[in-house]
Amino acid sequence: MNALTIEQVVADSLADIGVTIDREAPPRGRPRRTEWFPNLFGIGLRHYASGRKIYVAQTRMAGQSRTVTIGSAAVLSEAQAVLVARRVLAHAMVGNNPASTRKRERQAPTFRRFLDEYWAKASPRWKPTTRRAYDVYRRLYIDDAFEGLTIDAITGADVARWFAETTRISGPGGANQCMTILNTMMVKAEAWGYRAEGSNPLQGIRWNKRRKCERFLSVPELERLGAALGTVRANGYGTDERAAAAIILLTLTGCRKSEILDLQWPDVRGNRLRLRDGKKGGRIVWLGDDARALIDTLPRSRKMEPAWMFTTPAGNRITPGMLDFRWRRVRNAASLRGVRIHDLRHTFASHAAMTEEALPMIGKLLGHASVKSTARYAHLDDTHLIGASQKVGDAIEAMMSGKDVR
Repeated sequence: MNALTIEQVVADSLADIGVTIDREAPPRGRPRRTEWFPNLFGIGLRHYASGRKIYVAQTRMAGQSRTVTIGSAAVLSEAQAVLVARRVLAHAMVGNNPASTRKRERQAPTFRRFLDEYWAKASPRWKPTTRRAYDVYRRLYIDDAFEGLTIDAITGADVARWFAETTRISGPGGANQCMTILNTMMVKAEAWGYRAEGSNPLQGIRWNKRRKCERFLSVPELERLGAALGTVRANGYGTDERAAAAIILLTLTGCRKSEILDLQWPDVRGNRLRLRDGKKGGRIVWLGDDARALIDTLPRSRKMEPAWMFTTPAGNRITPGMLDFRWRRVRNAASLRGVRIHDLRHTFASHAAMTEEALPMIGKLLGHASVKSTARYAHLDDTHLIGASQKVGDAIEAMMSGKDVR
């Protein structure tokens, strides 16, 4: 705390009790004595030779002893002076500094300037796909979100109005994604000293409810999908056949679409795939015999650079859009209306759970950082639930009847 801070605390405290005092400097160079009040540490009455009396408070600030003038005894009663002095001592004890707050407010950039600074510092660490997506969200919904406001002046009400409008325009999912970006920005604003600690205006704002996609393919549905893919591979040519192989590999490994289409031949290491740039960074995917045999059937050109695993006959890489187009045709042929290609990953996780694999093991296969992420994929159909219930019931019945269950 400094002199400006102390004066402001005293003035505010006097205003709270309805007292206004002209701040004139105390007499200097004259004999004086201070009468400290018993049982009120640091609070006293200073007597001057002229007969003037001033209430004072004394405390340590920034490692130094400081005496603060509270006000004239001709204006303040002792009770009023003690009340103001206690506030000054309390501020000094917790280190509140209104001057620092004002300094931060004067230095805080506008939201748009802070956005530019944040983007310049954070975006180089993002994946290219993340950068492209975030650039779109920024251009459409964030750039002009808080026009004219400094980053520290944005309140929860401002954010709530912006979030409601963004939800109306972009939909619940897009608005939630924008909130993710804005939340990270506000955390950085606090870390960089532009906002007070704990002042994130997104606190307490309810995000849009996420739509739960719990679709996975049952055994009969997988049989139909396998038949449709087999037909394409037997009768298809070039891109159709290779796209079908990519879909099969997605189903057998539980990988994400981008992870499979980004594969290059040097990434194949025996029964392992080395993913260079998965969603959570590089990771290893273990291949079963069927998946490894499928890879061995793919055509390979040693003249291509980079050596993409899934390409068209002309040597171009198969893009996500090309795979989605062929997935829709296969899906319709297998009577799997509405099933997304990402549901193949969900199917892999769910059937792993049905074969009694533990969630940590499934998470390792999927490349999840936490079991919580895996749990939302691992669902059991009625047949397996009934079977599990029967198994537990038989064991309990045997124990109740005294049978040996070992």
